[in-house]
Amino acid sequence: MARDDTKHRLGWLGTGRMGSALVRRLLAGGCDVAVYNRTRSKAEPLAEHGATVVNSAAELADRDIVFATVGTPQDLLDAVLGPAGLISAGGAPKIVVDASTISVEASQQVRGRLAAHGTELLAAPVMGNPKVASVGRLTLAVSGSRPAFETAQPYLDMLGSGATYVGEGELARMVKICHNLFLGVVTQSLAEVTILAQKSGISREAFLACLNNSVMGSTFTRYKSPAFVNLDFHPTFTTKLLRKDFDLGLAAAREQEVALPVAALVHQIVQGLIGMGRGDDDFAALIELEASASGLTLESENADISDGLAPAHANNANAVR
Repeated sequence: MARDDTKHRLGWLGTGRMGSALVRRLLAGGCDVAVYNRTRSKAEPLAEHGATVVNSAAELADRDIVFATVGTPQDLLDAVLGPAGLISAGGAPKIVVDASTISVEASQQVRGRLAAHGTELLAAPVMGNPKVASVGRLTLAVSGSRPAFETAQPYLDMLGSGATYVGEGELARMVKICHNLFLGVVTQSLAEVTILAQKSGISREAFLACLNNSVMGSTFTRYKSPAFVNLDFHPTFTTKLLRKDFDLGLAAAREQEVALPVAALVHQIVQGLIGMGRGDDDFAALIELEASASGLTLESENADISDGLAPAHANNANAVR
């Protein structure tokens, strides 16, 4: 959609690394976006890309659609329902799209309060990190009313490689939780087989190159290969954040009476890594815990290895489908 065809005025709450990456995609597509962040200095760089920076969440109430990417359930409650929150002055947007990872209970609370103002809430947790978002490879699960989804879909599609509508209410929250349980389980399994290969005399680079070229290779195994090979644990998703999602997933499993024996074990392994002081490292550091338990001390292989990322939908940042 060209700039003069943009129909909706957009707002964005929360311009951390993820929020900023996503806002830039909307701005590159010609959207009118106003942004608010509790720490204004984190939002100001977006003005250089064409965003309007406002001083309070309430100033976004006259926008048609407001997106949110915040860190915790309390952050969302404060940003939307707080004394200086989005709806504090009486106005409200038509749709709020929450792309954060929060509990079902907090989401239901926000949904109920917004409904009293005639505002629809779409739960739209994102799957990916800021680097993945910057190249348009992010995916989103979305739940809420179908008409609200169809209104927001052109902008959701701009944010990544696609938005999947999964139903009413909070169902998208459970999709994200299940996704991140699988993320942790796959990473631990990848760490185990990589260490087995290395202790057998195979370099991590060679093993992962073979794996990535096989039917078992994936976007994710290719993306994490540089971290495993060169031991770069600069966080894209911290071990503590992974633990949070495992906590949510195991709680949901208890409620639904679903046995998750593998996930429960990985949860304890993740807890062990945090106990070693690695909670703020990228969760790929699981490979070092596996190595230690196997009697290995890892060293970087200093290999020039691709993470496999390439922009998806090359024209997606310049056109809304």
